[in-house]
Amino acid sequence: MITASDRYGSTVATNGYAAYEAAGELLRALAAPIRVAIVMELAAGERCVHELVESIAAPQPLVSQHLRVLRGAGLVRGSRRGREIAYSLVDEHIAHIVADAVSHAREAKLSHAREAKLSHAPEASR
Repeated sequence: MITASDRYGSTVATNGYAAYEAAGELLRALAAPIRVAIVMELAAGERCVHELVESIAAPQPLVSQHLRVLRGAGLVRGSRRGREIAYSLVDEHIAHIVADAVSHAREAKLSHAREAKLSHAPEASR
């Protein structure tokens, strides 16, 4: 059996507990569904607030508030584009983490739905 230590190396030995704390902070910054949606949008390229508001269908103040959290966590950066600020991901690792989490959640939801359907099926069809 392959352990997490075998697969990812022993980060405790090389980086100490600080690496786990940093990972926890990263995951906390991504904990809100709207922030996941923002990261998914930014994975496709830089966007201004009004573009995010339109694609996510969320109010502008709410999108701006969550962009501040993502910027504060060092996951998103903003660059001036005329009168607007274009937001982008700091690196593509963030996009991969979020895409994997969304994919896993979809797979789990489908799996649970299949299990529920099978558990409610009549005995004759099993």
